[in-house]
Amino acid sequence: MGEKQASADGDRRIGRRALLIGGTAAAVGSAVLARDELARLWWRAPGVEKPRVQGAVDFRGAQWVAASDANWRRADRPDDYGIDMVVIHVTQGSFASAVEVFQDPGHGAAAHYIVRKDGHITQMIRELDVAYHAGNRAYNERSVGIEHEGFVDRPEDFTDEMYAASARLTAGICARYAIPVDREHIIGHVEVPGTDHTDPGEHWDWERYMRLVRKVPSASA
Repeated sequence: MGEKQASADGDRRIGRRALLIGGTAAAVGSAVLARDELARLWWRAPGVEKPRVQGAVDFRGAQWVAASDANWRRADRPDDYGIDMVVIHVTQGSFASAVEVFQDPGHGAAAHYIVRKDGHITQMIRELDVAYHAGNRAYNERSVGIEHEGFVDRPEDFTDEMYAASARLTAGICARYAIPVDREHIIGHVEVPGTDHTDPGEHWDWERYMRLVRKVPSASA
């Protein structure tokens, strides 16, 4: 009771100057929010086309194969949406089948990358764009999604080559966006709120994977 009364009395002593300052701060805050929203939407204006290099990849050595435009959203990350997370997926099928469904406009989902069993990396969506991979809009906007060829119940699908290539890829992403290399920022699809997926599954060796990511010279601490 005493604390509540003191708080109420303190509120009553707020003067006109404080109210004016508060009002100014609120107006500035609203202006910042409006500016941020315009930054997200500017490229949607008629005639505006953000410069792109056709076939460019974000990870050296990756092969570019474009996903269907229906499975991702054009953006300007990290300027409009900060990137602070990597989400690990398993395809539940072959590499070829994953490419096929990501190119299918009716599928409604795709990841930025697919890592094959032999370590080959294919990029299908630019990191600056929002891929529909996590099943959660907020997580899509803040993350890069990496698929891995195989099945969650087949540990033999997770090869040495796959772990090594994926670790280099994740380390590069973390370095680019100053993402901490830890399990709060490198997560499995199963850890995304609201998802019904179980990948990468119990056979994915997280301890090994994180150790490999940290060993890459460009990985952030």
